Amino acid sequence: MIALIPLFPLVGFLINGVWYAAAQAPEGRKAAGSTAPGVIASIAIFSSFVVSLLLFIQLQGLPEEARFIEQNLFSWMKVGDLSVDMSLRVDVLSTLFTLVITGVGTLIHVYSIGYMSHDATPGKFFAYLNLFCFAMLMLVLGSSLPILFLGWEGVGLCSYLLIGYWYEDEEKAKAGKKAFIVNRVGDLGFLLGMFLIYTTFKTLDFSALKVAVEAMGPSVPEATFTAIALLLFVGCMGKSAQIPLYVWLPDAMAGPTPVSALIHAATMVTSGIYMVSRLNFIYTPSHTAMQFMAVVGALTAFFAATIAFAQRDIKKVLAYSTVSQLGYMFLACGVGAFGAGVFHVITHAFFKALLFLGAGSVIHGMHEEQDIFKMGGLKKYMPKTWLVFAIAWLAICGVPGLSGFFSKDEILWMAFASEHGSPVLWALGAGTAVMTAFYMTRLYRLTFYGEPRFKSEGHSKAHGKDHHHDAADHGHGHGHHGGVHESPAVMVVPLQVLAVLSALGGLIGIPHASWLEHWLEPVLPHHALNASVNPSMEWVLMGLSVAGGVFGMVLAWKIYSDLKYAESLKAKWAPLHKVLENKWYVDEIYEAVFIRPIQKISEFLWKSFDVKVIDQFVLGFGRVSAWTGQRARVLQTGSTQVYAFMLLVGLVITLGYIIYGLA
Repeated sequence: MIALIPLFPLVGFLINGVWYAAAQAPEGRKAAGSTAPGVIASIAIFSSFVVSLLLFIQLQGLPEEARFIEQNLFSWMKVGDLSVDMSLRVDVLSTLFTLVITGVGTLIHVYSIGYMSHDATPGKFFAYLNLFCFAMLMLVLGSSLPILFLGWEGVGLCSYLLIGYWYEDEEKAKAGKKAFIVNRVGDLGFLLGMFLIYTTFKTLDFSALKVAVEAMGPSVPEATFTAIALLLFVGCMGKSAQIPLYVWLPDAMAGPTPVSALIHAATMVTSGIYMVSRLNFIYTPSHTAMQFMAVVGALTAFFAATIAFAQRDIKKVLAYSTVSQLGYMFLACGVGAFGAGVFHVITHAFFKALLFLGAGSVIHGMHEEQDIFKMGGLKKYMPKTWLVFAIAWLAICGVPGLSGFFSKDEILWMAFASEHGSPVLWALGAGTAVMTAFYMTRLYRLTFYGEPRFKSEGHSKAHGKDHHHDAADHGHGHGHHGGVHESPAVMVVPLQVLAVLSALGGLIGIPHASWLEHWLEPVLPHHALNASVNPSMEWVLMGLSVAGGVFGMVLAWKIYSDLKYAESLKAKWAPLHKVLENKWYVDEIYEAVFIRPIQKISEFLWKSFDVKVIDQFVLGFGRVSAWTGQRARVLQTGSTQVYAFMLLVGLVITLGYIIYGLA
């Protein structure tokens, strides 16, 4: 049954990719509807969810020490002493990820049927979505690093295809290329780490590797574990968007909104957390690697939150929020609380998918408008979207009882009380929580409350044929407030399901009674607390965290209730606001330090070496061939007498050589 989990979306990809993409509508014809390809893709990923759920139930019936199921499909490769089987494994860790990928993925697929209803190539879009899920499922189900890396590269490819889906728009094509190239930088580190693992332990299979580490661990220098862990973490910096390789993820907003939800919630960016958690026995022997991961995670969380303060694009705010939340997850893993990191992956998948799809519903209803300062008052026109978005907003702000509260506060507690934690790491995390509550309340307040800030005569943005619809497509012309409307049921129902999960999902990890922590014990070690920390501090820190979140929410609500006051504050802090609005000029720095020098060096090598040396060398062979051909052509006179004479001369020379040899 395990092989069926990735097989279903692979089949969906083949059906949609071959059938619908081959039957693309000619230019100028009305685009084919998204219903048929959407239903095929949704059934495919839902079938994977059903199988994942059945296997999850089956695992619960097994003894705790034997909660895993393996399926060996075939021998994949054999190179020297290295032999890799295409083997899939479901255990207590991978089953959680498969449920999230397929469950949340199904909701995103169904939502996409409505969102992409006026796209020109829905078959291609849904084929890519299925392929994305297939790659991510291979990543989490693989029983060895090479299979994980196969899925790792697969999600990288699919992100390129989907971010640049509307590739006729140059900016969107550039965003896809940026994601692909930045991830290649990270993947180099992953590959080097994998090579070092094999050189040291002679295996890449997870089970065998864990046994080898336990057996050889005392004899392996800590520096080796540090080198392996840091090289692998470089791969995580790329895939899971950590400093300094986070720059691709905000630009990934160029793709359709369901793609943003899939990348940020159910696939790709969580792959780094999965890999680190799966190889926790590689990380824990190295205090240096753990500290490095925790510091990078905390700084990424804080840094990305500062940028989200000043963004106007609703999807950009959510993108930097994802970068920040991923920092939280790595902070948890870095202080040894791998279970808390996985817990936040799950809750974040619920509320971030809801936030992105809710933003997509807003964009859909606003006819492609994404500037939150050009919205306002949408509670009246989109009441269903307003309600579900409110639950996601409260969850990410850490309101007690909702999913984000439980996972966020467990991470903050472990950042303070763990053996690898410190008050500084806690302070960075707590500060990030306050900023998160502020900028998410800013987004929510500006989007759904206040007076409408859009014109009644219509506000559709002209995106041309790249976008999936415009005002005319939906028949919403110049009605009240530009035809702002609620999304159809096929989009709203997935939002409502995600709202329930965002509200109740945290119950699986209630502190001191955590089902999740107990479930993960066979794979993830129990995080040890610093003996010097008083356990009662957990309540104090929780109270401070909640109070900080409430303060951030109230402050943002008060400031953005009066836009003139908000503008005056912006003017007062104009230099800082400009820096934040321009994302600390990191992209510009990368452009100056890396991109332009590489481009200039490439142009120099092209003009001076490629054209003048390589081209001349290659063309030289052609010139020599032409010269010898011109000289040799005199032998081809067309005269029979000359050919007979040449034949006679050849025979005489040959006979002379034979006679000389016999003599």
